[in-house]
Amino acid sequence: MLILKCTPIVRQYDILITIGVFIMPKGVPNKRYTVEFKRQGVEAILHDGISYKEAERIYEIAGHSCIQNWERIYLTEGLEGLTVERRGRGGKGRPAKLPTKIEEDLLAEVQRLRAENAYLKNLQALVLEDERKVHKKR
Repeated sequence: MLILKCTPIVRQYDILITIGVFIMPKGVPNKRYTVEFKRQGVEAILHDGISYKEAERIYEIAGHSCIQNWERIYLTEGLEGLTVERRGRGGKGRPAKLPTKIEEDLLAEVQRLRAENAYLKNLQALVLEDERKVHKKR
């Protein structure tokens, strides 16, 4: 039995590598593939009829789910779909800006409704005042 002179974590890491388990070291960025590379991989699957595992081995891709995703995107959206970066959470982004004509119309309607509310409040106050005068006369 070989006894390593190192910490248990390093020893465990070394043992895992020797039995074939690979752990992504900390600080190593994910691999990014070009659009041309993705196209080659997908077309090899579609036209040449190779399997996902074979494509993974030939093109040295980290997992067959990448190739499956590329194939799905390629079939639904075409080559342009492979250019979009789809990692991480999808952000909500900024809301779409309204055209100026619509925005002006909405602002004008808001002003009109505010004026109508002010008029109705004044009218209600006058009606209440008249009712109080009638009750006082009785």
